[in-house]
Formats: sequence, C-alpha cells, structure tokens
Amino acid sequence: MNMIFLNDSAKVAIEKLINSSHERPMDCNSVLPWQNGVDRTKPPKKPEQSWIFGTSYYDALSDEQRQELLWQEISRDISMFITLEQTLPPLYVGYINKFGEDISKDVYEYLMIFSKEEIVHTLMFRRFLKAADLNLFNPPDGLHELLTHQLPTMRPEAGMACTLIIEWVAELGAMYCTQGDEIEPLTRKMFYEHHIDESRHIAFGRWVTESYLDKAPAEEANAFRGLLRGLMARLVPQFTYNPEIVDHLPFSFPIARTDEAKIAEVRNSAANVALNEKRFAPLNNWLKKVQVL
Repeated sequence: MNMIFLNDSAKVAIEKLINSSHERPMDCNSVLPWQNGVDRTKPPKKPEQSWIFGTSYYDALSDEQRQELLWQEISRDISMFITLEQTLPPLYVGYINKFGEDISKDVYEYLMIFSKEEIVHTLMFRRFLKAADLNLFNPPDGLHELLTHQLPTMRPEAGMACTLIIEWVAELGAMYCTQGDEIEPLTRKMFYEHHIDESRHIAFGRWVTESYLDKAPAEEANAFRGLLRGLMARLVPQFTYNPEIVDHLPFSFPIARTDEAKIAEVRNSAANVALNEKRFAPLNNWLKKVQVL
C-alpha cells in the first residue's frame, strides 16, 4: 500500500513540528499550578457561549443554575478530549505496527510524539476533573466506535484526517470560550497549555491530509472527502449540544434526554448557528480549501 504522500513542504513542516515538540515537552505535574485548586464560584467558560444561551430555557434558570450548567458543559468538553486522546495512542501505534516501512521516518516519529503527548493530556484532563469535582461524560454517539473499531481498519491517512476534524472542532470550541479574564484561572490556563500542543497536532493533520488529497486517485480522494463530510455533519451538532447533560445537573432541566424536538431547537437556535459560524470558521475555511465543503 502506498501511503503518506508527503510533499516537500510537508516534510519540512513536520520536521519543525518534531523539533518544537522535543524542545517543549509537557509535564503533567508542573504544567499547571495545581496547588491553587479550582474555583467553582467563577465561570469556566463565557456565559454567552452556553449551549442553551439565547433560548427560553436559559432565561428560565437562576444565576446559580447557569453557573452549574457552564461547569457541566466544560466537563463534557474535557470528556470529549479524554475520549479522543486516550484512543489515539493505540490507533497511531497500531498503524505503525501494521504498516511499518510504508510509513516514512518523519511521520513515524511524529506519530510517536503525538501519542506520547496525548497520554499526558489525558492525565492532565483527568486530574482536572477530579480537582473540580466533575464527572466524565460518555463519548458522543458513534465517536468511540469510530476511533476504536472503524479507523484501525482504514488507511492511516483516514485516521489522521478524522482525528484532525474531531480535535479541531473540540480545540476551537474550547479556546473560543475559555480565554477571557473572567474565566476561572486554572481552567483558562489548562486549555491554553493544551492548545500549544494541539496547534502542532492540527498542523500535522493538515499537512498529511493535504499531501494525500493532492496525489490520491480521484475516486479514492472523493471517497476520502465523503468520509470527512459525513463526520462533520454528525460531529458539529453533537458538540453544540449533548443531551446527556441532563443526567449531570443537580436541578430539574427542561430538556429531556430523549426530547428530539427540543434538542433540535437548541442545536439550531440563532445563537448557536451564529456561534458555530464564528468559532469553526478556520476549520470550515480549510475544509472548503480541500473541497470537503
């Protein structure tokens, strides 16, 4: 199998990513001032980016309930990162073990670095959940199966591209809502430190995907684009609102987990449509560039 069609620009870029990763490795114990603890009296994200902001459901909540809602929403975001980042090392090392010499040395090295960094991220996020007294959410429907059953059977470029989409959606969402002076300090710093590594992972995924699409046979490239298109169509609504949140809130919530009409109403609210257009603009622009959208 011919794979990892890296062009010359991609080879140079990935070498720089490798050097950057080695120069600034994350240490879970020192990356954050854990001794400061988490202040649950402060918001973990911008209130106007709550999943139900701009709807009558948000208006009906007390200030205390809105604050709790924000913390459970950020718990879901962290849980989504954990789901992704603890499944990537076996996926990527599995590609290395399966395809061996077909993977170039630079891609091999970065897949190993990528895997190491994701393990450290998972440890950091789990430590934060414990410090903040938050519970782990279940993976969005189909995500865990995609990462653990479907992608291991596909060519590595498919796994790297799908990882890119999932990671980029989660990363854009997290950074867009947490980087403000009003945000709880440990939460804000955690997502920023995570972003430093994630920006390299996203760059890697872009280089691999663009190189592949530039040289893959037309029929194969179109099928590849269809895979990414289908993932986006499912992932963005799931990220916008997760019905499981009702199980984590200590007060009566007006949207039942199985109320598909209200869930669709929230996901398609004017506030969420506008929010998604802004926060996912870099991803959508890139998807247009590679003819996925």
